[in-house]
Amino acid sequence: MTQWFLSYDGQQIGPLDTAQAIARARQNPAGYAWREGFAEWMPIERVAELTSPGAVPQAPPPPRGQACDEIDFKIMGTEMQFVEIELDPGESVVSEAGAMMYKDCSVTMETLFGDGSAALEGGSFMDKLLGAGKRLLTGESLFITVFTHTGEGKAHAAFGAPYPGNIIPVPLPSVGGTLICQKDSFLCAAKGVSIGIYLQRKILTGLFGGEGFIMQKLEGDGLVFMHAGGTVVERTLQAGETLHVDTGCVVAFEPSVDFDIRQAGGIKTSLFGGEGLFLAELKGPGRIWLQSLPFSRLAGRMLQAAPQKGGSVGEGSILGSLGDLLDGD
Repeated sequence: MTQWFLSYDGQQIGPLDTAQAIARARQNPAGYAWREGFAEWMPIERVAELTSPGAVPQAPPPPRGQACDEIDFKIMGTEMQFVEIELDPGESVVSEAGAMMYKDCSVTMETLFGDGSAALEGGSFMDKLLGAGKRLLTGESLFITVFTHTGEGKAHAAFGAPYPGNIIPVPLPSVGGTLICQKDSFLCAAKGVSIGIYLQRKILTGLFGGEGFIMQKLEGDGLVFMHAGGTVVERTLQAGETLHVDTGCVVAFEPSVDFDIRQAGGIKTSLFGGEGLFLAELKGPGRIWLQSLPFSRLAGRMLQAAPQKGGSVGEGSILGSLGDLLDGD
């Protein structure tokens, strides 16, 4: 026999058999009901067994499918990697402008205003305008490119990294649906992923954290691909565990990780240690991704080595500047 429990204004009544529960529900439907098999207390008016005796209980609605397309992939290369995405008919992938390496002829290209997520959800023009504004704040293009497989069978599209480093695949469900990353790390993702902004609320972190006040926030339930310079390491910080990192080496972290800055030692260390005035302080719990070669560091070294800046193209010559003169430099 099914036993029912009813609750009115915090006062529980029961156990009751089905006939008694129906009579109580008819007298006062403004309460809650529970029986074995219910995951939680339900409003009486939503329990068909009490409000409509004899009605066949309706099965719960099927779980909502993924909002983002499911895609397969393969990462190629070592120092200069690219990712090849395998698409089924109707599947799509979004990427930054200029990231495509090659694609099959059955894959069509379409440029969308914003980050592409509003188009998947049938969003209004204001939704698309908001998505474009977020991308503008992070220094990206107002438009994003969508690659859709319109043929039959399998098709492929590949996307290359802009500088030496590694491509990092991250399923967003594995990080709770949200990932915070540096502004220029996003490469491509399953269509439907929202590419928004994350604002640093701490003034000093925004000024000296290496990423400014605005970072990228990737949201959804699909797969995203980030790119980082040099070698990439993934670490899981336990609750309360703290790691000090060069401000430019932070690629991404989960929202549960606290991102702050601290002074890099004393005055002498800060001025002459070569690490700058501040270090990034990451405090768990959560996963973090770090890069060994930030693009800013690579660009700085290349700029220093340029002949216009005093660099030498004949660094191995014992003649130094005289050798450059003899060589016509």
